Amino acid sequence: MKKIIINKIELLSFLVFSFALALSSCKKDSDGSPSVKAGTPILESITPALASGGDLITLKGSGLGDMRSIIFEKDSIPAYLMSTLNTENVILFRVPSDGIGGAQNIIFINSVGKTLVVPFNVLAFPQVSSVSNYDFVKGDLITLTGTNLNDVTDVLLTGTTVHATIISKVKTKLVISMPATTVTRATLDITNVTGMITTTMEFVCIPNNFIVYADAFGTGAFNGGVQSWSYGCNVSESTTEFKTGTKSLKVDYVDGGLSLFLGSDTWSDGHWFTDFYSPTYITFWAKGGGKDVSILIKGDAPPNAPTDTKIVSIPADVWTYFKIPSNFINGTYGRLNFIISGTTGRTVYFDDILYVK
Repeated sequence: MKKIIINKIELLSFLVFSFALALSSCKKDSDGSPSVKAGTPILESITPALASGGDLITLKGSGLGDMRSIIFEKDSIPAYLMSTLNTENVILFRVPSDGIGGAQNIIFINSVGKTLVVPFNVLAFPQVSSVSNYDFVKGDLITLTGTNLNDVTDVLLTGTTVHATIISKVKTKLVISMPATTVTRATLDITNVTGMITTTMEFVCIPNNFIVYADAFGTGAFNGGVQSWSYGCNVSESTTEFKTGTKSLKVDYVDGGLSLFLGSDTWSDGHWFTDFYSPTYITFWAKGGGKDVSILIKGDAPPNAPTDTKIVSIPADVWTYFKIPSNFINGTYGRLNFIISGTTGRTVYFDDILYVK
């Protein structure tokens, strides 16, 4: 009997030990990591040797097991380390999306503190996602928002030798002072340590285009300039709400006619907007005063007024930029109408109404 009890105890001990060993193995391998020890890391190759944020990098060598961190030297930015892709001879990882551009080292550190330093070049071209304004006169400050802007060295009006002045720069924001220029509109060539990009946004030099309104009605039309022949609305100037300069047009659409009516001349003299300027775009900034507004834009010139129109939706309480190809208006016209569509009793602010070549 005693021998049987001893045998059972031995069997039970063996089963407990086996279970503990299996449990330990499961815990060790639960993340799928290869079972390799830390060694003395030695570089064989890194490919590619230059790449952009998000690109996959392959490091080959020996002694690469149990790597615990990968740090990009500039600003000490860590790369995400997937232990399941970490073996004694190969490590796969991606360039951090917020990596700083330029030549630098990547520092690899394993579980026993041994390091491997590898030269690398991060490609981080400037990126611009939004701008504070599209219209400018000499000296106006424009803020460009995006990424990789902290090391910008030059901003050039595309197709010219005219440079904007860099006022300040951080990674996500670049402030520039716009130069004097003879061009009507241009994109920007922006250069940093990685290279150059050209913005998709175009910037319009106000004095080099036909001004319908920009702090005042334009002077380039006949009989003293553009005139307001508005009806069914009250038109005034606001010195508290404006996008550029110091003023905007405030239009209170109050009853049935409801048209901001801007004329170049009396049509009886036979003079039209198109006589002295053939624009590619009609551009302007607008903001609804407290409520969203829909505005219908059309040309006017009796007795054969253009019939084509364009409807724009103007959000409340935020300046919104509109850049409309002008070819929706066919023929000659002497007046440009901004007619409210739908509900009346609305206020709209307009600024920098331009005909842009």
